[in-house]
Amino acid sequence: MSQSLLIITGHSHGLGRAILDHYLENQSFQIVAISRTKLDIDSPNLQQISMDLSELDVLERQLSEVFPKGEFDQIILLNNAGWIGQIKPIGNLGPKEMRIQVNLNLLGPMYLTNAFIKRYKETDSEKIVCNISSGAASRAVEGWSGYCSTKAALAMFILVAAKENKSENFHFYSLAPGIVDTAMQGEIRESNETDFPEIEKFKAFKKEGKLVSPKEVAEKIAYLLNHTEKFKDVIQDVRKFEIN
Repeated sequence: MSQSLLIITGHSHGLGRAILDHYLENQSFQIVAISRTKLDIDSPNLQQISMDLSELDVLERQLSEVFPKGEFDQIILLNNAGWIGQIKPIGNLGPKEMRIQVNLNLLGPMYLTNAFIKRYKETDSEKIVCNISSGAASRAVEGWSGYCSTKAALAMFILVAAKENKSENFHFYSLAPGIVDTAMQGEIRESNETDFPEIEKFKAFKKEGKLVSPKEVAEKIAYLLNHTEKFKDVIQDVRKFEIN
């Protein structure tokens, strides 16, 4: 049986957990999953690495563990881990929290993408880097300065990576997942209108059933990754295509 490799961050809950569950059903995938918390899952195809990706010194020391050697038909790096950060206006943000957010949302994925390209660039495998982005990467949202900024910067980083690695075997995506029913949405709804003027709109998303399940979004992400020939652009949004 041909083998493929998925390296995913932030797999312990929310969208990351749904993506992990989807790929665990595919016996052809070897999975390396990175999160602060390990799950109680017994699978010969799953290697879990407990790591706080905001601690860049730790990440740098453990990079060799993240990217296994082997013969793979397809190799995917899926940078999913992220944090909405403090939902506060600029001027009220804590320096420590700002540093953690930039490390987790931006520098961690940059480290991993750089190491991924270095390790696998010369292989014949189909290679995909997919960063879970947000509509906030292209829209200024009051109270989300750190989130908007880190997502925008990461989108530009992956656009440059795509330009530098033009090959039929390389694919790069900045993928917005839409409004997903996860703990992050709960955190957003628990903020206040002074810090986040759009809070009532986000409460309405939940009340009116407009949030999409992580499982549904995971299936669309997997569809994109399995049909790269249909998705030529780096910037993608799951709300703009259907599975067919």
